[in-house]
Amino acid sequence: MSIRDVYQAVIDFDEDAMPDLINKEIAAGTDINKLLQEGLIAPMDYVGTQFSLGELFVPEMLMAAQTMKRGLEILKPKLGAAGGTTAGKIVIGTVKGDLHDIGKNLVGMMLEGGGFEIIDLGVDVEPMAFVTAAKENNAAIVGLSALLTTTMPAMEETVNALKEAGLTVKTMVGGAPVTKAFADKIGATGYSEDAPGAVELARKLCH
Repeated sequence: MSIRDVYQAVIDFDEDAMPDLINKEIAAGTDINKLLQEGLIAPMDYVGTQFSLGELFVPEMLMAAQTMKRGLEILKPKLGAAGGTTAGKIVIGTVKGDLHDIGKNLVGMMLEGGGFEIIDLGVDVEPMAFVTAAKENNAAIVGLSALLTTTMPAMEETVNALKEAGLTVKTMVGGAPVTKAFADKIGATGYSEDAPGAVELARKLCH
């Protein structure tokens, strides 16, 4: 039994084994932050790299993220007690008028796997709901998702609403029709074309 087994369970998508593995490590007195970093965050970085290389695809990424999330659920209460720090708080949601959430959910899980605390507002989110959530949670980043070209203007509305509210929060946008040129045009801080890229971008924006 070791952190390596937890790491391997994520790589193998072994969701059922995860609770037992995590609980055994906790019982053995393994450092909680080390367990998080080396057992759950490290394999998600590996999965992200494999995806970028074309070795893994979205279904595998989802399975790995789901396995990681299972371990994270058990670890979360302990992290607070151990004084564990998150990499930053990120509010995410699919913008107003858009009900698609697979991409957003995957990005959220990958960001959680990257050590961020995620506040997921769901789908069809009004610009002011993003503003309120960013204020209430003192978020470092707001992540906006859209799958329909018709809802892309809602991204611009949201970016503007955050600026008008005087928030210094950074904004990340993504989704099938979204491009870097569009992100630049609407004044978003950053853009990513996939979930691993979103984690990389969030890390850059938080440092």
